[in-house]
Amino acid sequence: MPKRSGSISLTSYDDIFETDESRAEKQLERVQNISISELVPFKNHPFKVVDDEAMLRTTESVAQYGVLTPLIARPLEEGGYEIISGHRRAHAAELAGLTEVPVLVRQMDDDAATVLMVDSNLQRENILPSERAFAYKMKLEAMKHQGERGDLQIERTSRQVVDKLKSADVLGKDTGESGRQVQRYIRLTNLIPELLEMVDQKQISFNPAVELSYLAPEEQETFLAAMDEVQAAPSLSQAQRLKKLAQEGDFTLDSAREIMNEVKKGDLERVTFRNEQLRKYFPKSYTTQQMQDTILKLLDQWQKKKARDQER
Repeated sequence: MPKRSGSISLTSYDDIFETDESRAEKQLERVQNISISELVPFKNHPFKVVDDEAMLRTTESVAQYGVLTPLIARPLEEGGYEIISGHRRAHAAELAGLTEVPVLVRQMDDDAATVLMVDSNLQRENILPSERAFAYKMKLEAMKHQGERGDLQIERTSRQVVDKLKSADVLGKDTGESGRQVQRYIRLTNLIPELLEMVDQKQISFNPAVELSYLAPEEQETFLAAMDEVQAAPSLSQAQRLKKLAQEGDFTLDSAREIMNEVKKGDLERVTFRNEQLRKYFPKSYTTQQMQDTILKLLDQWQKKKARDQER
């Protein structure tokens, strides 16, 4: 008698006697206490979790009252859970010495999880330009995927209505901004990290930064060198001319330096010094801010001395 090849899969006792009701119950969302060690951040999470004053306040609150609002996470095939909403709460709980946090476990695909992750974080008061830029980009891509599958539902509109709207306009409608402004934020993701950090630190304004995002990465590096030499941030007009130079293939360090050296309208009544003019008076280790603070301190001392001399 010939042997039958292949393995036989046996159904477990629990599976045999599992009812439809118990199977459905497994799919229901419910809050569970889950170990922090089993939680992992959302892939490419665009929002920064930093140990600032706000985090200190959150940590103190969690230590006293616990995590009052459950996190939202989805189970991973390889085990553990991916946080969709609640990264800051999870970090605060860990700092407070908690080992478990309440989590609403939800089955979600990548696109739906991305949309929820972005929406839940955009409710925060203080969001950096870089955070908003990458969040918009991630959500826009997820919305496009959902639209291609035909299951995109924004405010219960039909697929026909959604198709008539640009994805950026739909996203902007959710966030209270125009589709064009959404696209301008997404442009910032093309900046090299050094320039994007300057935008977050308000060393470069938003509108000039959008124009600079059209420069190739190596051109941005060159611009950064020119900016460092002249110790000045670009105006919108300067950034637009730098962009035009790049588009025409005429962008060089000299041309960038020449544009950045121009006196802006708002600077006509200012007294400015080039970096090399001041460096000889300070230790090499001094930063620009330290030089500025020292100069102001010396001017203050000079003014007080002048006032005392006049009183004599």
